[in-house]
Amino acid sequence: MAAAARDLSLVSQFCVAGSRLAALGKCGVHLLKKGRRGNAGFKVRAAVQLGSESEKATKPLEKTFGMDVVSEVGLREKGFMGLRKTKLFGTIGPACSSLNDLEKLALAGMNVARLNMCHGSRDWHRDVIRKIKMLNEDKGFSISLMIDTEGSQIHVVDHGAPSSLKVEEDSIWLFTAKNIEGSRPFTVQANYGRFSEGIEVGDEVVIDGGMACFVVVEKTGNDLHCKCIDPGLFLPGAKFSFWRDGKLVRRNHKLPTLSTKDWADIDFGISEGVDFFALSFVNHADSVQHLKNYLSTKSTKSIKVLAKIESLESLHNLKEIVQASDGIMVARGDLGVEIPLEQIPTVQEDIIYICRQLNKPVIVASQLLESMVEYPTPTRAEVADVSEAVRQYADALMLSGESAIGSYGQKALAVLDMTSTRIESWAREENRQSLLNHYQLGVSLPDRTAEQMCNCAVEMANNLGVDAIFVYTKHGYMASLLSRNRPNPPIFAFTKDESTIMALNLNWGVVPFQVDLSDDAESNISKSIKFMKSRGLIMHGDVVLVVSDVAPTRVTPMASQSIQVKTIV
Repeated sequence: MAAAARDLSLVSQFCVAGSRLAALGKCGVHLLKKGRRGNAGFKVRAAVQLGSESEKATKPLEKTFGMDVVSEVGLREKGFMGLRKTKLFGTIGPACSSLNDLEKLALAGMNVARLNMCHGSRDWHRDVIRKIKMLNEDKGFSISLMIDTEGSQIHVVDHGAPSSLKVEEDSIWLFTAKNIEGSRPFTVQANYGRFSEGIEVGDEVVIDGGMACFVVVEKTGNDLHCKCIDPGLFLPGAKFSFWRDGKLVRRNHKLPTLSTKDWADIDFGISEGVDFFALSFVNHADSVQHLKNYLSTKSTKSIKVLAKIESLESLHNLKEIVQASDGIMVARGDLGVEIPLEQIPTVQEDIIYICRQLNKPVIVASQLLESMVEYPTPTRAEVADVSEAVRQYADALMLSGESAIGSYGQKALAVLDMTSTRIESWAREENRQSLLNHYQLGVSLPDRTAEQMCNCAVEMANNLGVDAIFVYTKHGYMASLLSRNRPNPPIFAFTKDESTIMALNLNWGVVPFQVDLSDDAESNISKSIKFMKSRGLIMHGDVVLVVSDVAPTRVTPMASQSIQVKTIV
């Protein structure tokens, strides 16, 4: 591991005083500009009473308003500050693919369902997608769908069993790329013909970053005969890497980021109307941009592209990848194969920080509650790990095998929900919010004005102790700018665009709310508050801070951006 540690010395050159991430050394992630800019011009309206008179003048609601049923129940039972802000992903697998199990995950708080294309047929994934859409339509949920591409990576096609199996110490296994009829015990079929190129007797084969470990005892052609030296769990589709003298064996197979199968899976996802694609093994921003360009020509729907950070090279190009992507996943399992384990916590924290600076949502994934694949309760160390990701203000946490193949997926989701809610509450009570030294994103005056307005709106909301922030948005940008600042009150994002609702399921603290927006900002505010009052979601005396951004129209020829504070009467 010494060489890997030297390689990662550049990654570990982080500033820990004040701004946390100053640079990634030679990685090319340059110093982000710090400090607040001068205030851009916008209106701040003093506290306004919104009472019954204005409600009487409001026209009847023309279309259905709505929010996710779980958020609505949570708001009614727990109040504004009781809403969980950290979003939760669940990976769907054979253990939770029935309609009943999917509904239980939805009720437990799952915001996004992940479909891992490493496993299962497209017919199986299509069935899951349609079940989730049925739940959204019939039960009032608002679960987004994400396809996780397989990526051009060496992994197991078959390992001799239909599901996970335990590898015993000293057992001898054959690793081969030959097509095998049926499943053979103690035989591992690799997906790539040249998987053993450059590998020697004595090298170690590490499964899924350490789930099990073998040593090569004989090489015959391209086949490897291996003895288990660290027993453990062998999962279907497991990835494996080779180590020699404590160092990762680096081999340049020149595999593309997206394989032929990945492109077919992407076309499948487009046809089924998914909301996100997670791009595996991204090493350069070009791969992300290539997929985004493809999606813009193939789909009328706005589909977001998330880049998975899981290699040393991706850390080298981190800033460029983050800027090109719609979001980032910290894939700690594969990343932990490429860099020393002790580097993972600091790398995770700094990836989260740079994502906040660049206003891109970030997901922490892999092995959050790994023990719950087999056991009904997590280890206390796992709960501490989850708590740290929440304290670092990650936008979302993701379950993998815990929900896909484990027996306790709903309990695992409940642990994430409970832990996130508790740590968020503690951070508010102890005033532990870490202020963001803002990196200016906007270039044009309107963009810079919106950015400054959202920065100031969150500061006002926290200082005034308002109950909620309302934002009226078409594409979700204003909502994301508010979320970037991690305010104490929840953010209710009112939009009529369904793609925006699904995309905002990934943003910290944002509760998307479907509403038929008009060009009249005051009318939008009045009718949305009227609706929330009618459902018992907002009460007399509640105070909300309203952020609106109205584009010029025939009715309102001047662009208008404003912050208002309204007291419900």
